[in-house]
Amino acid sequence: MRRLRSSCWHDLSYLKSHWQLLAITALVFALWHTPVVVPLKILVVFLHELSHVVAVWLTSGSVEQISLSPAQGGFAVTRGGSRFSILSAGYIGSLLMGVALLLAALRSTADRYVTALLGAMMLLITVLYVRDLFAIGFCVAAGLVLLGMARFLGHAANDLALRVIGLTSVIYVPFDIFDDTIARAGLPSDAHMLAADFGGPTILWGGLWLVISVTVILACLRHIRGSSSNFSLRPRP
Repeated sequence: MRRLRSSCWHDLSYLKSHWQLLAITALVFALWHTPVVVPLKILVVFLHELSHVVAVWLTSGSVEQISLSPAQGGFAVTRGGSRFSILSAGYIGSLLMGVALLLAALRSTADRYVTALLGAMMLLITVLYVRDLFAIGFCVAAGLVLLGMARFLGHAANDLALRVIGLTSVIYVPFDIFDDTIARAGLPSDAHMLAADFGGPTILWGGLWLVISVTVILACLRHIRGSSSNFSLRPRP
């Protein structure tokens, strides 16, 4: 009986300490198949392509173009660099970026700076590599919105924005990996190209990325479990 009471108290304490994150996650799931979440999904696709870009930069390659589509797709055209690293970076890199945005909101007070950095990065990538009309429009609009939030809105609004973007990435990436590389393994994807270049079936690479993504998510949840993740809606003095 004591163990049962202790377990119930622990569960209630966890809900009380993290009810805001749980509410945001539930809301994102509830709206997942509605147009409301589409801009967030496309933003996660941008993080996916940005991860390819970062891998190219780190392995001394060059980026020719990146693109986004209204259907939540995208691609990056690159030259040189480590093919293995570049192909592997998309899903895992976008997940790590989402986790980083979430932890920045939860564990720092630099929310406005992080929001501004993300907005500025979107505009910079647009100038350097984006060529098609939809991707230009989306990246410029999203970048300006993020910069406007950082400039004119307070800590709470920017904190909430980073939480929503971070959680959407954390939710989206495992589903995207499963859908692109396991459920529809025959379709073109990073895993499909990796299998063609380095051997092994597409599902093997997709399964490996899925295991890595779930491990990263569990590590993130373990990291934030100890203290409350709720934030105050009152403006800071």
